[in-house]
Amino acid sequence: MFTNLDPALTAANAEASLTYLEKADGANGRVGAVGFCWGGGLVNRFATVSPELRAGVAYYGAQPPAGDVPKIKAALLLHYAGLDDRINAGIDAYRKVLQAGGKTFEIFVYEGVNHAFNNDTSAARYDKKAADLAWGRTVEFLRKYVS
Repeated sequence: MFTNLDPALTAANAEASLTYLEKADGANGRVGAVGFCWGGGLVNRFATVSPELRAGVAYYGAQPPAGDVPKIKAALLLHYAGLDDRINAGIDAYRKVLQAGGKTFEIFVYEGVNHAFNNDTSAARYDKKAADLAWGRTVEFLRKYVS
């Protein structure tokens, strides 16, 4: 059903959530986003429209349009599966635009694993070693940029 979602409206909903979370009781005003698969692509797109997003973590998510990358203010952590040729086709171009814009980002490609390697409900795709490593990096990254 997610293929029927309007990307612009979904990003606007994410922005509304960010606005709420910035002011929520017990919050420190610094918000990050984590997404997997389609949600990883949403994190990348969200980063292009939200100047208040502090950190974005995308697991095997599609890259945003290159022309929108200069708008990114958030630090990004990008996890990719080594066997995911479709999504990985955009990594080099995304890296170049991020570097050219002086953006804060880290890219990790987990060799020998499939798209959705963090999904422990899929025995065919789940890779515990890669998932644990990526999750540890995610927690460390979020502590650095939103704690």
